[in-house]
Amino acid sequence: MSDTDKAANGIRRLPWLMIICGCLIAALTFGPRSAMGFFQLPMLAEKGWDRTTFGLAMALQNLFWGLGLPFFGAIADKYGTWRVLSLAGVLYAAGLALMAVADSPLALHAGGGVLVGLGIAAGGFGIVLAAFARNVPAERRSFVFGIGTAAGSAGMFLFAPISQGLIDAFGWSDTLVYMAVAMLAIPLLAVPLAGNAATGRNSQTQYRQSVADALREALGHRSYLLLVSGFFVCGFQVAFITAHFPAYIRDIGIDARYAVIALALIGFFNIIGSLASGIIGQRYSKPIFLALIYLGRSILVTAFLLLPQTPTTVIIFAVLMGLLWLSTVAPTNALVAIMFGTGHLGMLGGIVFFSHQIGSFLGVWLGGYLYDLWGSYDPVWWFGVLLGLFAAVVHWPIREKPVARPALAPAA
Repeated sequence: MSDTDKAANGIRRLPWLMIICGCLIAALTFGPRSAMGFFQLPMLAEKGWDRTTFGLAMALQNLFWGLGLPFFGAIADKYGTWRVLSLAGVLYAAGLALMAVADSPLALHAGGGVLVGLGIAAGGFGIVLAAFARNVPAERRSFVFGIGTAAGSAGMFLFAPISQGLIDAFGWSDTLVYMAVAMLAIPLLAVPLAGNAATGRNSQTQYRQSVADALREALGHRSYLLLVSGFFVCGFQVAFITAHFPAYIRDIGIDARYAVIALALIGFFNIIGSLASGIIGQRYSKPIFLALIYLGRSILVTAFLLLPQTPTTVIIFAVLMGLLWLSTVAPTNALVAIMFGTGHLGMLGGIVFFSHQIGSFLGVWLGGYLYDLWGSYDPVWWFGVLLGLFAAVVHWPIREKPVARPALAPAA
């Protein structure tokens, strides 16, 4: 059989129903949270709150997304993905509904922050990609991770104009209620993803290892720690832009419709970037590829800040940033799977993503806090540039190979 025939057979053997449903879940969970920036100004105008209040809610959302993911990942690894994803739909819907009727900052922080954050944690990339990894061949993981990440990007692309259109037509509160109802489709979509680490197609290749042993092994592995520290930067950069870019566009005197166009373009070109990332990561060094992505982000933001800011440069920035937006997700998750296998991938990938979400918390919160303090987003933009250079440096020495396990016995 030729290499072409083998590749074609490999694609046909992929669990496409699981992949399609997982992609729809990724789009649903990533879409509303990526459109949160559109709710900031109309909500604050009606409620009389400041940007720090909204920024803290979005920061809490990102923090609880990160805090919840290792735990939900561990539960999915042991008890099954469907249970965790079903809980995700309920939590997400409850959080959006509470955010819609919030009459105090505390209610906003509890709904849009804590509950939505936990809903994304239980239904986001970490859970879905871990389920994919347990059921696709190792040589196809990067490609499938790219598809899953692209689906989340599609959610961003679709929800940006949909959210703004619904807000204009029905108001920000009713729009949040409609989104909450949509989240209740997640438990149905999750049915094909049922199963855990022991029942996946790759379970026979896994090692018996306790949660404590898996944590001890990962936290003592230099390349894993570098990966954790670098992914912090991704969270800082993308969460700041997601939450504050619509307000930033208005601040620099550009028509608000360009914020909608920009976030939609980021989402669209994110689809291309994510798919390309999955293919590139399958063929070339993932650590070096990640280093180049972070370096590219820093160069792009620097150019955007220093060149004249016009509608045209906003669109160019959105296109190029979209290509780099979630292109980090597929190679990062693939590296964790290469290092440690898929037995505890939900938990170990969740820890990496927790670092991402600490960065997200700081990016969103500092954006609002420093704006209220100094009347400008520029300090956070430049801090993100420096962090991008840091991430490029720490990813370069990561070793792309399995951890040595002389003391472990393979599962029967």
